[in-house]
Amino acid sequence: MADNKRIDEKTGISTVGHEWDGIEELDTPMPRWWLWTFYATILFAIAYCVAYPAWPMLSGATRGMLGWSSHGDLQRELAAERDRRAPVMRALAATPIERLPENPKLLAAAIEGGRAVFKVHCAACHGAGAAGGRGYPNLNDDDWLWGGDLATLQQTVVHGIRQPDDDATRVSQMPSFGRDQILKPAEIEDVVSYVRLASKQEPASASARRGAAVFANNCAVCHGDNARGNRKFGAPNLTDRIWLYGGDRASLVDTVTNAHGGIMPAWGKQLDPVTIKMVAAYVHSLGGGEGNPPAPQVATAPVAAPPR
Repeated sequence: MADNKRIDEKTGISTVGHEWDGIEELDTPMPRWWLWTFYATILFAIAYCVAYPAWPMLSGATRGMLGWSSHGDLQRELAAERDRRAPVMRALAATPIERLPENPKLLAAAIEGGRAVFKVHCAACHGAGAAGGRGYPNLNDDDWLWGGDLATLQQTVVHGIRQPDDDATRVSQMPSFGRDQILKPAEIEDVVSYVRLASKQEPASASARRGAAVFANNCAVCHGDNARGNRKFGAPNLTDRIWLYGGDRASLVDTVTNAHGGIMPAWGKQLDPVTIKMVAAYVHSLGGGEGNPPAPQVATAPVAAPPR
């Protein structure tokens, strides 16, 4: 094929020796600027492989002469962020949670930090907007099983709900009245009628009147004579139409028959105290948070008058 090469008369450029039906291909050289650019990219690639991590190895990659890594960059950025947040974190650590409202700026910082913590650790169950779902409480309302003030919320987050390895965990246990044959099916229907009457979902009826007696004998010890609940036992208010597992008749019959008991992690074993304080402040800010309970009054003995 080399014997077929010739110089094209019009362009003065050698042909490559190919011919298709009288059509020939010119061996036009690449522009010099393109060649120098190509050579420069080769040199750059070699320099990059020497200076930065580049070649994969069995347990990592070549480190490069500069010792740079994206992981190192991330650690430096995280360290800078920790330094920036350190004064606020120290202030939060030194401030009892019930006194956070006295410092609005610090409280706002705690709420914003808690918002991020909630999205990572709590939203999976309570939802991104903390509205909850069946079996998971809505944290936006003002219905609390154990209390909604800052200190109580912190206690709940630290020790969780029904955690067998935490002696201070929140524990409430409703009997399975039907499954354990404590009540007969007809009695369960009656007590559900009474609960639906108490929550203004049904009118008065003979079934509800019979259910009032069943409720007094079996349920009032925890939920109270007026069915408004008892935070000491974590017993919910049955008159406010806020239901964890549903307030329709079928759901209530199932709850009385089988009972329910959810589990919440004891975050004190996984999160540091300041992080827990922040997430408690965020939950308190959602709309249903309560004020601090009044301090207990300490009785003091009267001071005797000095002798004359």
